[in-house]
Amino acid sequence: MSKLGNIGARLYRGEVGYDFIGKRKIWYGVSILITIVAIVGLGVRGLNMGIEFSGGAVFTTPKTSVSASEAQHKAESAAGGHQAMAQKLGDGALRIQISGLDTKQAVPVQEGLAKDLNVPVKDVNTQLVGPSWGEQIANKAWLGLGIFMVLVVLYLAIAFEWRMAVAALVALIHDLTITVGIYALVGFEVTPGTVIGLLTILGYSLYDTVVVFDSLKEASKDITKQTRFTYSEVANRSINGTLVRSINTTVVALLPVAGLLFVGGGVLGAGMLNDISLALFVGLAAGAYSSIFIATPLVADLKSREPEMKALAKRVKAKRAAAAAKGASQEDAAPAAADAEDGDDGTVVGPRQQPASRNRGRGRPSGKRR
Repeated sequence: MSKLGNIGARLYRGEVGYDFIGKRKIWYGVSILITIVAIVGLGVRGLNMGIEFSGGAVFTTPKTSVSASEAQHKAESAAGGHQAMAQKLGDGALRIQISGLDTKQAVPVQEGLAKDLNVPVKDVNTQLVGPSWGEQIANKAWLGLGIFMVLVVLYLAIAFEWRMAVAALVALIHDLTITVGIYALVGFEVTPGTVIGLLTILGYSLYDTVVVFDSLKEASKDITKQTRFTYSEVANRSINGTLVRSINTTVVALLPVAGLLFVGGGVLGAGMLNDISLALFVGLAAGAYSSIFIATPLVADLKSREPEMKALAKRVKAKRAAAAAKGASQEDAAPAAADAEDGDDGTVVGPRQQPASRNRGRGRPSGKRR
């Protein structure tokens, strides 16, 4: 068995483990800090909405030696001050998008770009996008997100319980906030691909959370009939038992996404892939984190406040205190018992051996038999 597999087996059996529940306040603080940074970034920088949402024109040029920054400057000059964004494609071509252009404005801008970049006008491909289409996409995305959230809460409340539904909902909002905040801080363009990526990561995040919840549900069945573990301890064992599985699932999912983001977007220059790959990469990592450090500890917090779980915790604590006291009394009694069994000459005798002084007068008298 591999070393990682051996660790996973020991985690599942409870032989080793990390106290996720006991240190939950640390991870709560980390999550709050990251969320605040994401919200501040979103409020200060805002989202770089793609042309599909704001409307405008997209110009694609043939292969050229002009850099993306230089092409962006030329595009803004040709568009009369409209904001432009240029990306260098893998084959050396340029993709230039300018927000707020209509059909009449697009034609002179196309001619100006062809002249500035020294390419034929017919080779500059133009695509116009109206803002109403982007607005429809955004409204449908919000509607889909709302329906998804409601269905998730209903499913978890029925399959598990309302506390787990609340914890899963908090974890999903946590993942969305961090992902959107990273988009604002990095400045990546928000496109329909971004929306698809955001909706996709919700499924991955929910999968990790449900795996831990299912293990917790099975482990906590009839928990009040025993006095070995509290609910928080059972929850912690459930996290450790599924930890390796969650890590393996996340790593396997992140590897192709990382290749899409860093190799495809960074090395090959496939800039249009960055919108969906960044959402997937950040969302998958945040989802794995929240299912372990946020969702399950939050369930343990909510459950531990129930009267039954409080009574269970008291019984477990009392039993452990009694066992500890019994162990201490046995340790104190051991030297006294040894002293009581010392012989008259000071030597220690066994439990079945009697000192010689105690046998005097009890044996057969010396001499001949009568």
